[in-house]
Amino acid sequence: MELRRFGRIGLQVPKLVFGATSLGNLFRAVPHEEKAALVEAWTRVDWRPLVIDSAGKYGAGMSLQTIGEQLQRLAVPPEEVLISNKLGWRQVPLAGPQQSFEPDAWFELTHDAVLDISYDGILRCWEQGNRLMGGYTAALVSVHDPDEYLRQADTPEMRRRLRQHIVDAYRALVELRDAGQAKAVGMGAKDWRTIKELADDCDLDWIMLANSFTVMKHPAELAEFMHDLARRGVAIINSALFHGGFLLGGELFDYRRLDAANPSDRQLLEWRRRFSECCHRLGYSPFDVGVAFGLSHPAVTSVALSSSRADRLADHVAAVNQRIEPSVWREFMRAGLIAEHCDFLGC
Repeated sequence: MELRRFGRIGLQVPKLVFGATSLGNLFRAVPHEEKAALVEAWTRVDWRPLVIDSAGKYGAGMSLQTIGEQLQRLAVPPEEVLISNKLGWRQVPLAGPQQSFEPDAWFELTHDAVLDISYDGILRCWEQGNRLMGGYTAALVSVHDPDEYLRQADTPEMRRRLRQHIVDAYRALVELRDAGQAKAVGMGAKDWRTIKELADDCDLDWIMLANSFTVMKHPAELAEFMHDLARRGVAIINSALFHGGFLLGGELFDYRRLDAANPSDRQLLEWRRRFSECCHRLGYSPFDVGVAFGLSHPAVTSVALSSSRADRLADHVAAVNQRIEPSVWREFMRAGLIAEHCDFLGC
């Protein structure tokens, strides 16, 4: 596995980041033995460091706790692992039969989670996350989904207050980094425009895009912003390449259940049909094409891939190591599936 420089800070990371959403029971309740087998498969790869991406929101802390338990069981030295904890959601007791956030996405949770974004709040999330992981500490820290946090605002004044909460949270994270308690500060968001808005006010080493730069959605403005980040020495991890599994046949699109009676949802389904047909005509799986596109922009350092099954890890490794020829990308362009501005594909 190729190791790449992680922006300006000098860390070396692999092209493949292990996404830990399934450890928090995303889309289904994953049995304990499957989670244990998955983490064990991660530790058997022949490169170091392992980079694992999680968040307090994932299963309301269940993902972080499982990471810590399994790494301890396998006696993995902390220095061999870089854990990304996207902060901002704090674990609290479960008050009812179901969690209060994203009820269609997370299953059989034992706790709830609440937003806690501020200078003090982000430190509470940091401390709690490290406690949940036992002897492991998050090296890569960020504020999780600041775009969703800002969407709570119903007046310009409220948005200004919420924005200041985020900036204050980043002041706390930068202090952790500068004190040597964390290695790098980043920002993860589903709406890349929020990252662009905040980038000048927050001292970022890396960002994580989600549902943003994919084979299905890759606006020219985002591609140029990614070039700008690279010039500034900010690394990019690309995630959620399949829109919550939608491009691979899933029923949800970006964590939302589709309605076949909705014209815009029908357009999404039609795009997926055409994409799948083009992939198979050209001899590639939608998964392989999605991963290759996710890595294709020269500013992308790594992609984060998630699965609940250990036996899929070999496919993930193969996908990040493959190269799709420019002639193949031209066929996707001719089919109207990839935009002409994607000159980084070499076609």
